[in-house]
Amino acid sequence: MATVTRTYLTDDIDGSEEDVHTVEFALDGTSFEIDLSAANEDRLREKLARFVDAATPAKQPKAAPAKRASKTATVASTKEQTQAIRDWAKAAGLAVSSRGRIAKTVQDAFAAAH
Repeated sequence: MATVTRTYLTDDIDGSEEDVHTVEFALDGTSFEIDLSAANEDRLREKLARFVDAATPAKQPKAAPAKRASKTATVASTKEQTQAIRDWAKAAGLAVSSRGRIAKTVQDAFAAAH
């Protein structure tokens, strides 16, 4: 048996269902979406055209540089957390050193168990 799900867009202004598209715009730092028929989309664009023509495009803020992913295991955030992982790993029969970094496989196993 098959299930078919269909989504119909309805114009948020007049309720029409013909040739409806989602239009995105932003004002005062808030982004909006509205579903409009082609006619209402044209009306919106005509009303905004004078303002858009006089406006200056805003610069998009630069994204903060992504932190470089470490190729080695992630260090636990606190000494207590590190010790808890070591204790759990020893009790679970996993090989873990008493000092240094904890292997990612051990950290992942700990996370999965908790």
